[in-house]
Amino acid sequence: MGSTGCRHCASSVETNIQRNGALHYGMIALTLDDMSENLKPSETVLRSVDPVTGSQVAEFPVTTADQVAEAVGNARRAATAWAALSVDERRTELLRFKRLIHARRNEILALLTRENGKVAADAEIELTLTLHHLDWAARHAGRVLRPRGVRSGLMMLNQASRIERKPYGVVGVIGPWNYPMYTPMGSIAYALAAGNAVVFKPSEFTSAIGQWLADTFVAATGRDGLFAVVHGWGATGADLCRSGVDKLAFTGSAPTGRKVMAACAETLTPVLMELGGKDAAIVAADADVRQAAQALLWGATMNSGQSCAGVERVYVVEAVASRFLDAIAAAAGSVEAGRDYGPVTMPGQIATIARHIDSGLSDGGSALVGGRDSVRAPFVDPVVLVDVPQSSAAVREETFGPVVTVNRVPDVDAAIAAANAVEYGLGAVVFSKRDGESIAARLDVGMVSINDVISYGAVPALPFGGNGGSGFGRIHGEPGLLEFTTPKAVTRRRFRLPVEVSAHGRRRRDEWALTAISRLVGRR
Repeated sequence: MGSTGCRHCASSVETNIQRNGALHYGMIALTLDDMSENLKPSETVLRSVDPVTGSQVAEFPVTTADQVAEAVGNARRAATAWAALSVDERRTELLRFKRLIHARRNEILALLTRENGKVAADAEIELTLTLHHLDWAARHAGRVLRPRGVRSGLMMLNQASRIERKPYGVVGVIGPWNYPMYTPMGSIAYALAAGNAVVFKPSEFTSAIGQWLADTFVAATGRDGLFAVVHGWGATGADLCRSGVDKLAFTGSAPTGRKVMAACAETLTPVLMELGGKDAAIVAADADVRQAAQALLWGATMNSGQSCAGVERVYVVEAVASRFLDAIAAAAGSVEAGRDYGPVTMPGQIATIARHIDSGLSDGGSALVGGRDSVRAPFVDPVVLVDVPQSSAAVREETFGPVVTVNRVPDVDAAIAAANAVEYGLGAVVFSKRDGESIAARLDVGMVSINDVISYGAVPALPFGGNGGSGFGRIHGEPGLLEFTTPKAVTRRRFRLPVEVSAHGRRRRDEWALTAISRLVGRR
C-alpha cells in the first residue's frame, strides 16, 4: 500500500461536534469524548477540521493494522532501490522534492493556516525552516556518512580498519500537531538522506498536512511507497510500532512516549524520543533587559505557545527584575491571540492551560499580564504570572500555551539551580552580556540560546533534542543523519605480521611478543 487517499470536503462538521450538546470550549469542559466523531478511535474515517471554525478540511480512511504492515512492506522494497543509489543521486531527488515544496508554497501555507491554525508569519517560518533542513540533509549526507578510516593499534598493525554507515531500512515516524511540517521533516528528511524509506503517521489533528508532504514527494521523485503515510489515532501509531519498522522516531508528550517505547520494546525496535519541555530563561544583571523582555515574550507566545522548546519559565536576577517586568508587560500589551498568533490547535489543551493559570494564582503567584479571562477558546491571550512557587504545576509541568512564569531570584546561581530543578532538559535561554557562555555551560539541557530565543532550531548543522524527561536521540545536523544509520566495523588484513595472532599453536616467540605488546600498551 502506498499513501492512503484524501477526500477534501467543504461541508461543516459543526453539527457533529455539537451533536451531544453545546461545544464547551469557553467553559473549559471540553474533552475528547465531547468532540465530533473525527476524534473517536472506533471510526473508520478520520476528519481533520479547522481549529477556529470547526469546518472540515479533509477526511481520510483510517489505516488498518494490515494496511500499516503492507505500507511497511512496500517501503522495504522501495528502500532497497533507494539505498542502492549513490549519495549524489539521492541528493538530486531530495533537492527536487525541496524545490517542488517551494513551488507549491501557497498550497502548504494555506493548509498550515487552515488545518493547524497558524497565522501567516508562523506558517512562513515553519515552511522556511523545513526547506532549510531538507536542503542541509540532502547536501551533507555524503560527507557525514562516508566511510571513515580509523587506526588499528599496535596489536592489529597489519589491519586496515574503517567504519561504514548503513541505513536502517524502514524508519517509522510519528509526528506532532504543533509543527506538523517542520518537526516530522526533521526525521523524515534526514532518514531519507541517509538511505532509508519512511512510513509516517501524522497527528490526527494535522493529517492533511502529512498527506500533502508525502504526495509532493511522490510527485517530485516518482517513487511511490518510499515515503508513505498512514492515518489514525493512537492505535495506528501502535500498529506502526509493531509493524516491523527498523527504527521509530516519535515526537510528542512524555506519557505517550512511554507507551510508544513499550510497544516498540515488544520487537526490540530502537526508538528516538523527542518529548516535551519546560524551558527556562535566565536574565542576568548585565542583560539587555528590553531585548530580553521582547524576545522572551515572543518565545513564550509564538505559535500560540505550542512549542516544546518555547519559553515557559523565566528567572530574573533581582537587580533588574523591576525593569524586566515593566518591559515584558509593555511588550505583551501589544500582542493579541488571533492576530499575532493563532488558536490552540488541540481542544483538550485548553483545559491544561486553564489549570496551570489557576494553579499559579492559587499557589501564591499573581498575574502581571492577563489571567483566567485570557482563555477565550480556541484562543488564549498572553499570560505572564509572577512569583509562582517552584512547586506549582504552572512551573513544573509543561503548559504548551502562551503562559509564562517570571520569578525573581537573588543571583545567577539561584537562577541556574531553579532552571535545572525540573524533570525536563530540552532547551534554555540565557541573557547576559558577559557571562552567557559560563551560565549556559551549567544548564542541564540539550540546547541553549544566548542573547536570543530558540535560534538553535534554525541552524541545520546543530542537533535538536534533550535530556531526562525530554527524551533521547537527536534530529538535525550530523547527529541527525547518524541517528538513522547503523555503524558497521570493517577490517582488512594488509600483510602478515612476524607474530601470529589469529591462530592456535603459536610459537614461544609469538607469546613473548604478545606479552611485550601488552606491557607496552599498559605502560603508555
